[in-house]
Amino acid sequence: MSRVAFIGCGNMGSALARAACASVGPDQVYLANRTYAKAEALAQELGCHAFHDNVQAFEEADYLFLCVKPHLLSGVLAELGPSLERCPTKVLISVAAGVTLDTLRSFLPAKAQDAPLLRLMPNTCVEIGQGMSALCAAPSAQPHHIQAVQEILARSGRVDLMDEAHMDAFTSVAGCGPAYVYPFLEALADGGVMVGLPRKQAMEYAAQMLMGAAAMVLESGQHPGALKDAVCSPGGSTIAGVAALEANGLRHAAIQAVLAAYEKNKQLGKQ
Repeated sequence: MSRVAFIGCGNMGSALARAACASVGPDQVYLANRTYAKAEALAQELGCHAFHDNVQAFEEADYLFLCVKPHLLSGVLAELGPSLERCPTKVLISVAAGVTLDTLRSFLPAKAQDAPLLRLMPNTCVEIGQGMSALCAAPSAQPHHIQAVQEILARSGRVDLMDEAHMDAFTSVAGCGPAYVYPFLEALADGGVMVGLPRKQAMEYAAQMLMGAAAMVLESGQHPGALKDAVCSPGGSTIAGVAALEANGLRHAAIQAVLAAYEKNKQLGKQ
């Protein structure tokens, strides 16, 4: 059974730690955070272990998730440097947005340059086990390392292994995507209120509809266009609504959102 540590207990670190506790068991999960009280509170909630410093968490774990802000990553790895040199076979998984595997390796001490490295990009829906995450691996990471990380993340949602070259594109769609969907969901509920539905029910109906529609795409394997056509009766209300969406540029706006996020991701990766 893999022992897993999380350095950083912010929103994403906490969500991933919850998933790991569900997958490998809380006895195998260790937490460290700049503010110990935060790690302690989460550990008490999940039934796992909290440590006062990052080195203690590193020493206990086989797999170390680095869930800190990108500008803090080099400092964390410098702190862990002596431990990494003593134990260069421990697997490091970075969750720092925009930090490439090559950049991550540049933060490692000389004697740990061959440490197995992976990069993970989750979205916020991992918090409820419905996330979509991308995972890429450096050549130093072996197939059994990748498999172990996928097993650790099994309760977080879907995890897709991909080439690092596609990480910015993935982030633009799935990483940023929840923030595109929430305003659309709110707007649907607003429309429901305009035609007489109570706010609470309008929000529930719109949210359940979006969840069901997404599940239809994933589970049926049908193209979204075909599923859309199946709902649109000739001369009916649905096709009238679809025409209004097209007239107001929904499709174009969605494409432009992804393109804008992609360009920003590329800029962040150069900083």
